[in-house]
Amino acid sequence: MKPRLLDLFCCEGGAARGYADAGFDVTGVDIEPQPRYPYTFHLGDAASWPLDGYDAVHASPPCEDHSVTMGFGMADRGTGWLLPHTIERLQSSGLPYVIENVESRAVKAHMPGAFRLCGSAFGLGACDSKGQYRILRRHRLFLTSFPVAVPPCTCRGQLVGGIYGHGEQGANGGRGYGFAADSAREAMGMPWASRDGCAEAIPPAYTRFIGEQLMAHVLPFAAAVSSAAQPTTTEEAS
Repeated sequence: MKPRLLDLFCCEGGAARGYADAGFDVTGVDIEPQPRYPYTFHLGDAASWPLDGYDAVHASPPCEDHSVTMGFGMADRGTGWLLPHTIERLQSSGLPYVIENVESRAVKAHMPGAFRLCGSAFGLGACDSKGQYRILRRHRLFLTSFPVAVPPCTCRGQLVGGIYGHGEQGANGGRGYGFAADSAREAMGMPWASRDGCAEAIPPAYTRFIGEQLMAHVLPFAAAVSSAAQPTTTEEAS
């Protein structure tokens, strides 16, 4: 059987697809209905969803209250407590875990030792409305319970694009360009997702890369748990 991974705050399943491609049986949990989620889904509170029965956990708590946009006068959405709560919960769970969030000073304060991934390291990108190819610059921070070999970011000085807001932005060029819906799905590698779903997601390439390294830590962990749960002799079984 495949190791089971719990995908907390799952949205439309960008992270899930990468873990599934890495060999995990993925189950998602989100407080909002996610009809586009491609795997087993539960509607519920990811902050308190039981962790029992899973071999590893991925969590992407809401990022709005930690984003750099908070410096632009954005209203506090009251979700800022979820990141430190999730970190404490998973670190005390004993399970292998991955916690993801945006790259900002606030997040770095909560996630010392986190590493950054960029779409440039995975060849991600798409053409803009003028036919110019743009690298997907989607910097995200990851805090893991296991070491990860991190590929270099090479987006500096390149023509880049991002996915934010609700449609194409910066069509006249520049580093602030945001992909339109079809290009966003192509750049992210999420053909099943909505434009808004892409804006909230992690590219599956990121979590497949992490998941392949996580698997090496999960398999021995899962085997040890299974062995501890089984009787060791016929007499014990009776």
